[in-house]
Amino acid sequence: MKKKIIAAAALMLVAATACKMENPLLTESPLPYGAPQFDKIRTGHYMPAFKKAIAEAKADIDAIVACSEEPTFENTIEALEYSGLALNRVSSIFYNILEANSDKKLEKIAEKVAPMMTEYGMYVSLNEKLFERVKAVYAMKDSLGLEKDQMKILEETFKMFERGGANLSAEDKKTYGELSEKLSLAQLKFGQNALASTNAFTLNLTDEADLEGLPQFVRDLGAQTAAEKGDKGWTFDLSSPSYSPFMKYSARRDLREKMFKAYGARGFGSDTDNSEVCKEIVSLRMQIAGLLGYETYADFALEDRMAKNRENVENLLEELLTPSLPAARREIAELLDYAKANGFEGDVIEGWDFSYWSEKYMNEHYSISDEVLKPYFQLENCIDAVFGLATRLYGLQFEPRTDIPGYHPDVKVYDVKDENGTHIALCYADFFPRASKRAGAWMTEFRGQSIRDGVEYRPFISIVTNFSKPAGDDPSLLTHYELTTFLHEFGHALHGMLAQGRYGSITGTNVARDFVELPSQIMENWGYEPEYLRTFARHYRTGEIIPDELVARIVEAKNYHSAYAQVRQLHFGILDMAWHSQKELTSKTTKQFEDDVLRDVLMFPEVEQTCISTAFTHIFNGGYSAGYYSYKWAEVLEADAFSLFKEKGIFNREVSEAFRREILSRGSAEDEAVMYRNFRGHDPEPKALLEKLGIVSSR
Repeated sequence: MKKKIIAAAALMLVAATACKMENPLLTESPLPYGAPQFDKIRTGHYMPAFKKAIAEAKADIDAIVACSEEPTFENTIEALEYSGLALNRVSSIFYNILEANSDKKLEKIAEKVAPMMTEYGMYVSLNEKLFERVKAVYAMKDSLGLEKDQMKILEETFKMFERGGANLSAEDKKTYGELSEKLSLAQLKFGQNALASTNAFTLNLTDEADLEGLPQFVRDLGAQTAAEKGDKGWTFDLSSPSYSPFMKYSARRDLREKMFKAYGARGFGSDTDNSEVCKEIVSLRMQIAGLLGYETYADFALEDRMAKNRENVENLLEELLTPSLPAARREIAELLDYAKANGFEGDVIEGWDFSYWSEKYMNEHYSISDEVLKPYFQLENCIDAVFGLATRLYGLQFEPRTDIPGYHPDVKVYDVKDENGTHIALCYADFFPRASKRAGAWMTEFRGQSIRDGVEYRPFISIVTNFSKPAGDDPSLLTHYELTTFLHEFGHALHGMLAQGRYGSITGTNVARDFVELPSQIMENWGYEPEYLRTFARHYRTGEIIPDELVARIVEAKNYHSAYAQVRQLHFGILDMAWHSQKELTSKTTKQFEDDVLRDVLMFPEVEQTCISTAFTHIFNGGYSAGYYSYKWAEVLEADAFSLFKEKGIFNREVSEAFRREILSRGSAEDEAVMYRNFRGHDPEPKALLEKLGIVSSR
């Protein structure tokens, strides 16, 4: 009996060992192209994978440091570039799933992993012996005969160490590490609070009279959401497909106000309050920047971007705001006059009034609305059209792959091939909202492009959105705004998919933050081109091609309230820069600070119960700190760039191939300003955007 027990225990040990060995995050994937084994990855795999991958990554660093040969580009810079491959794979999968399909268990793992990742980052960036080798190679850079991309990663590596605290004293390095760990945890907490507060609110309506003004597709969505949540009647939440149409169509001003204040109160004034977290994050960033010798965090962040410094950012924001703010206020004044003429009894347009009356005005003056347009934008047709645009411009083909698993049943996987049949990338598409997914839309990657030991590894790109689900017998129908959102994220995806180069750290979307939005924002232009829209926009029931008059209205309404939209974006950029340009942390509350910053540029009355900052994930947990201006900076670039397509033809292969060659495939192998000039032949000017939006007259 004792032998049997021992034998059973031995078998269990073997099984447990085998289980550990077969962690799908750590083993080479047998799937095509080495795609992630999402069908086998379980929550319990992440922590063991992180521990092992971090250990391996440290061993890679130790091997570089212990190398007995004199430092060279190959044994130091290139070796560092290729270190930690398993950790890159594990973290890319984990953090993307955390955003798109999270749960409490993953959030707990994230809290444990954050200090581990920070500690590993310090192990590299504060490694004195490693930095000595990097400095030795950097000192002889001009005599090494390096190619352009090699020189770029040498310079970027040296800069990374400098900006990572390598030149600090031992005491300051310790402080830097402590601050960095606190910052990673604070940012994680911010994201969790924002998601939890978004999911916490629902508006359940059981009286059909409360649905006044809501078109059938919005009612169907509300009924579907109610059924999913076990509610009676109709339920609306703060996800974009639910919130946006409710605010546009609900005739119940009291309910719009309730929804507006709930949306504006995300992360504010509740048990998921981010008010102090905002200040903690800013304070930690200020202290880190100060340690590194920068006056403000913005000075630190902008150093390696196209803008270079605060003055250039502030000049751009001011140059755009000066003509846009009075134009936006005129738009709102005209809207107030219209609303009063149509029964509105208020003295001012409040934040919860704008979408409702704006939609009514647009529908009356342009005979266009989401309700009219949505039937022509069936998701499946839009997918074919967006992918088809890449076929016309770049020769790409998208083949569905049912044999490659996604991370959720909603996710579709496509094999992307060049026109000669060569594999280019895998594209994962995740379109529908769920409680486990954060709001918004984004592009990301599970693996970037690189070349190692003569083998090219092509990227795994993911597009994530929150489009309306099919409701009742109707398929998923997009608003025109959602179509342009799709095009936007697909532009990012093309930037990742068409990457070329040896070194992953400077390929694909690894470019300056204020350049990265150029490939995405330029794609939105096709959403307003009649020649493109007519190729796919068909009524989902009748098959009728979108009427020319409706297309004409889309084009005519393109700049409807463009000044308002511009100022709204500038608000976010101004607020971001205000937070990160502080030399001393404000003593005001987060709400007071925000109100003081934005008071002179507000378009609507202040609302005491709301706060932008506490749910501003872009800057507090999304990589856009001192960088939200990038959207406007890149809009200036794309306005100028798309004018070449307009001049030569929106499907012109000569122009698109030049854009692919000089922009999409280049990563940051060269200075972004140089790449842009190589494509366009000149530097862009902010006036190009103001003219495009109709805020100032064309030349």
